[in-house]
Amino acid sequence: MNIPLIVLLVVGFFILLSSFFTVKQQTAAVVERFGRFLNIRQSGLHLKIPLIDRIAGRVNLKIQQLDVIIETKTKDNVFVKLKVSVQFMVIKETVYDAFYKLEYPHDQITSYVFDVVRAEVPKLRLDDVFERKDDIAIAVKRELNEAMTTYGYTIINTLVTDIDPDIQVKNAMNRINAADREKTVAGFEAEASRIRIVAKAEAEAESKRLQGQGIANQRREIAKGLVESVDVLNRVGINSQEASALIVVTQHYDTLQAIGADTNSNLILLPNSPQAGSDMLNNMIASFSASNQVGEMMKKTNRKEVARKENKRDHPLPETPETPETPETGE
Repeated sequence: MNIPLIVLLVVGFFILLSSFFTVKQQTAAVVERFGRFLNIRQSGLHLKIPLIDRIAGRVNLKIQQLDVIIETKTKDNVFVKLKVSVQFMVIKETVYDAFYKLEYPHDQITSYVFDVVRAEVPKLRLDDVFERKDDIAIAVKRELNEAMTTYGYTIINTLVTDIDPDIQVKNAMNRINAADREKTVAGFEAEASRIRIVAKAEAEAESKRLQGQGIANQRREIAKGLVESVDVLNRVGINSQEASALIVVTQHYDTLQAIGADTNSNLILLPNSPQAGSDMLNNMIASFSASNQVGEMMKKTNRKEVARKENKRDHPLPETPETPETPETGE
């Protein structure tokens, strides 16, 4: 067999195979002829002239994401790191611009994100950065859309996904938050304590009122009992003074009996000698007699004073005429 023919057939076969190429879904292939742009091929099986046409590059038409981390300073001089996620894609109709006009799209997008974020964040305080992160994302998207549309790219969305202040600032913010919550807790605890104190005071007041009513009723019943006891003793020939003294002595011994009945009591009633009862009875009778005598003397004195005043009113003294003074004459 002729070897040159075989070589020629093999070379021709590979040249034929190189004439066909495929383009994947969501991808565009840029074809050049002798180094000059020829056309753009979409997904599918395609044919090109071997050794004349070549695939200059393939452009991804899927949505891509670029994460950019920027460190900048806020209005209140706090350094903070922001992570901005940019979602972008090549416009299908402008693959030529995306391929030929822009060499490194990621670097271009990163530069614009740095520029916008470092222009917006220094206008805000740290707390406002957290609250208005959506405004920062919108500003980045607006700026990127205006710049990247020229190069055949469209910005789908921009997100501020992370805000990371300095560790000391975060610790200070946590302490402030903890102190604020402790202040709130202290306020609630103080209010609860006040309510408990007021409720306890009201309960004690009500208890004292009811206790006072009970003591008053008890004393009223004791007084009624004493009156009845005195009446009974008077009927058997014991006068009121002796009856009162006897009742007091009886209550004294009742108290001693009640104290003795409680084995755990440490109360001592003084005096508590055996002759204390008789001494108390004699003293009370003597004091009652003395008080009666003093009362009788005061009554007599009052009666004499009243009689003297009435006698003076009934027999007034005659008034003496005043004698005119004689003028003094000089010698």
